[in-house]
Amino acid sequence: MHALQAPTSDGRVWANIDLDALSDNVREIRSRLSLGCEFMAVVKADAYGHGAVEVSARLRREGVNAFAVATVGEAVQLRQHRIDGDILVLGYTHPVYTNLLADYDLIQLVVDEAHAKALNEEGQKLRVHLAADTGMHRLGIATDNITELENIYKYTNLSVEGVASHLASSDSTDTDDVDYTNMQIEKFFDTVDELKSKGHNTGKVHIQASYGMVNRPDLPCDYVRMGIAMYGVQSSNEAVIKSCQLRPVLSLQARVAQVRWIEAGESVSYGRTFIAEKPIKLATISAGYADGIPRQASGKGMMCIADGRRIPIIGRICMDLFMVDATDTDLKQGDTVTIIGKEGNAEIRCEDLAEAAGTITNDILCRLGSRVTRIYA
Repeated sequence: MHALQAPTSDGRVWANIDLDALSDNVREIRSRLSLGCEFMAVVKADAYGHGAVEVSARLRREGVNAFAVATVGEAVQLRQHRIDGDILVLGYTHPVYTNLLADYDLIQLVVDEAHAKALNEEGQKLRVHLAADTGMHRLGIATDNITELENIYKYTNLSVEGVASHLASSDSTDTDDVDYTNMQIEKFFDTVDELKSKGHNTGKVHIQASYGMVNRPDLPCDYVRMGIAMYGVQSSNEAVIKSCQLRPVLSLQARVAQVRWIEAGESVSYGRTFIAEKPIKLATISAGYADGIPRQASGKGMMCIADGRRIPIIGRICMDLFMVDATDTDLKQGDTVTIIGKEGNAEIRCEDLAEAAGTITNDILCRLGSRVTRIYA
């Protein structure tokens, strides 16, 4: 039995995670932060599919001391792997899990006064940030309801250490979107100033995520919450983060399961959506939508790389497999293809895959499945 050549658990499909690129991206972003502003690394959803523990460990080596996650479970996982520093839970945490917030020294984003009251009644001393809704209308207390925001300070078991909001369209250069972003920013800082004028300590204030940092680096914030940009990609090809010199941290490869020839008139995959117009060399690749390859990209011009050239994916993407037209390649069983990344002069960016699938890179990266082995270098 021959040993597998790919450094993976089963040699089927794997993601290479370049932690040096991650470090370079952090340094590039930090060089653009305003004076006194700290880097908060967003490592929710398993660090956007890159591996939260491994990514966070490297970030601690880079001196990053603040992290953001979506759930208390994600935060506990980091603590159990000895990730210290501040960890902010951005999503709603049910009061029944208050003990985890306290025991693991986590910071909870309070979504409204009812949430604050319920957490307070559990009797544990908690660190919290206030969620101020400036127009995203997702979580938080509306900024025109200053009384409710003030009320959070009366709960004696809650120590308010920050005030946060989120920009809805800071990735857009459309005039209406820019105006909306400016309105949100104005509301946010007016609210912070009003809370201060009433004698409340607002602690660390933060409203910028990746695009907020790039497009409004001038804001006097204490944190920027860096998500997608930290991983070296834009949310889409239309996004506006090109001014930063960032490198993709993740590449994705898979192994060839079978190579054969099919004749003109023969069909490929479910639904017979692809009919060969001439004889083609068909290669079947060991990855599918259960691994995070988006099924909705089927028939949308999605490509992968073999022998240093881009080749088309044909037919519908299956749960565990997809097929490519390998006619102009020397591809054989056991070889590998690149789904995201560079090979020779050919490159397929995560943004390209997202465009073919009609989604954003955040979605592509977060859906990479547990069957995809992560290899760290």
